[in-house]
Amino acid sequence: MPERLQKLLILDRDGTLNRSRDDYVASPDEWEALPGALEAVARLNQGGWHVVLATNQSGIGRGLFDMASLNAIHAKMHRQLAAVGGRVDAVFFCPHAPEDGCDCRKPAPGLFHQIAARFGIPLANLPAAGNAVRHVQAAAAAGCPAHLLLTGKSEHLRGRLGQGAEADLAVLAPELPPGTQVHDDLDAFADWLLAQEAAETPTLPVAQGATP
Repeated sequence: MPERLQKLLILDRDGTLNRSRDDYVASPDEWEALPGALEAVARLNQGGWHVVLATNQSGIGRGLFDMASLNAIHAKMHRQLAAVGGRVDAVFFCPHAPEDGCDCRKPAPGLFHQIAARFGIPLANLPAAGNAVRHVQAAAAAGCPAHLLLTGKSEHLRGRLGQGAEADLAVLAPELPPGTQVHDDLDAFADWLLAQEAAETPTLPVAQGATP
């Protein structure tokens, strides 16, 4: 039976949680968390959100590293998250090279469908945030609310784009799906999501004569 959660969101890994590298993150020593990213996950967890990752790891299919190395990288990630009070519930990854023609390599939406099936949550209720255009494209193709973070592969857009400025976004990054929301980084996305929730939570009236 799939595990059922009320609040789940999907994040990219490289360039979102940790610094991305042109030559792949192939060992634990090469995995370096972005400033504030792990703490942002902890704040989301404290707000009741469960976090999972959807990440392309074609270095496996290209023969650049193996599953033991990937597991060691994620063990380091989990330790550093735990040290700040954060948690990632699961990591969904595509190990295939581009020429393999799989349906799980983003921008294909296969990983997102796997996540929805595993946790039993409709895709429309799964916000997805990442720095790579292909992550946002995969999210939108799956029907998830898509959020672009101006870190990693999209850091060059920072300073050229206003928060949520869809008209500017359409010019600067026309390959992004319509309706993509923009945030400076994972910390800003966490701020936005938690503020949205707070705004939607009804305030209980104070009984007459009671102290507020």
